[in-house]
Amino acid sequence: MKKILAVACGIIIIIIIGIIQISVRETDTEVTREQTKVGFILNGTIDDHSWGQAHYEGMEKCADSLNLKVFYRENVPTDERCGEYMEELIDQGCEIIICNSFGFGEYALEVAKEHRDIYFFHATGVAESDNLSTYFGRIYQMRYLSGIVAGLQTETDEIGYVAAYPIPEVNRGINAFTLGVRRVNPDAKVYVEWTQSWTGDEEAEQATEKLLAEHSVDVLTIHTDTNKTLEMAEERGIWCIGYNMDNVELYPNTFLTAPVFEWENFYEPHILECLQGKFAGKHYWDGAETGIVSLAPLSRNVKPGIQKEVEEANQKFLSGTFDVFYGPITDTDGYMRVGEMECMTDTEMLNAFDWYVEGVVAGSE
Repeated sequence: MKKILAVACGIIIIIIIGIIQISVRETDTEVTREQTKVGFILNGTIDDHSWGQAHYEGMEKCADSLNLKVFYRENVPTDERCGEYMEELIDQGCEIIICNSFGFGEYALEVAKEHRDIYFFHATGVAESDNLSTYFGRIYQMRYLSGIVAGLQTETDEIGYVAAYPIPEVNRGINAFTLGVRRVNPDAKVYVEWTQSWTGDEEAEQATEKLLAEHSVDVLTIHTDTNKTLEMAEERGIWCIGYNMDNVELYPNTFLTAPVFEWENFYEPHILECLQGKFAGKHYWDGAETGIVSLAPLSRNVKPGIQKEVEEANQKFLSGTFDVFYGPITDTDGYMRVGEMECMTDTEMLNAFDWYVEGVVAGSE
C-alpha cells in the first residue's frame, strides 16, 4: 500500500512539474515569438579567448533560447565614438543595448537618457538609471580561490600579476587574489605591473618581461583582456593562471586554472525580463551561488592536494557563510583596514579600493 501511495505521489509531482514547465514555456514563447534585435558593444573582439569571447559565447546561448538577433560591434573605442555606435544600432532597430567595458559608462548613460524606450546594460559600470542597469559578477571570489592555487603551487614565493589599470575593480581582484595566496602561504608576495591597457599585447609583454627580470616569479596571473602573458608563460615554462575563460587547451603545459564568467546565467533571465516588460534599472553584482562566476577546473599541472583546499573554500562562498573581505585585513603599511569580526560593504568594495593588502608589491602606475 505504501509503495502504491509513493508511486501515486511521484506521478502527481511529475504532472505538477510538467504543468509548471508548460506554463513557463508558453509564457516564454509568447514574448519570444517575434525576434528581438540586440546591439552589443565590445572593447575587444568576439574571438579573443578572453573577456570579449566570454560575453559573446554567453550571449549566443541566449540568442538561441530567446530568439534574439545580435549585432556585435568589436574594438569600439571608449570615447564619444562609442555613443555613435549605440545610436547606429538603435537606428537599426535594436531594442536592447549591451556595453561590456567600464569605459563605455559615461556614454551609455547619455544615450540611455535620449532613448527612454530602449533597455541598456553596462558591464562593470557603477551608474544606473530607469532604463539602464549595471552588472558584474563577484569574480573576486574566484580570484581568491585562484590565489590559493598560486600560493600552494609556487616554490619561490614570488608571484607575478599583470594588470590593466589601478581602478577599484582591478585593485579588488589583486587584493582578493593576494588574500587567497597568503591564506595558505603567508611568506609569499604578489608583484604587480601595470599595462595601462586592456587589450594591448605589447604593453602586456613589457609588464611581463619586467616581472620576470626583477623577481623570481614562478606563477603568473593576469587582469587584462589580452592573453600575451599566458603565451609567454607557456613559452618559458612558468605556471600561469588565466582570466575570463578556461584556456587550458591553448597553454597545456603551464595553465593551472582561471576565474571565469558564465555570462548566459546573467543575460538570459534579465533579457527575458526586458521582453516581459519587467526591466528595472539597477545594479547587479552576483556571486558564485548564481553561477555567473566560477573557477575553471584545476588542470593536471596543479600539485596534488590543492583541489581539496579550493573546494573547502568554495563551499563557504556557496553557503554564504564567508566572503573574501572579512577582517582582520591589514594593508601594505600595516594599517588595519578591516577589523576583527568586520566586513567591507559592497559600496566600499565597488568604489573605495585605492589601497592594497599586505603581501602586494605594486609597481609604479
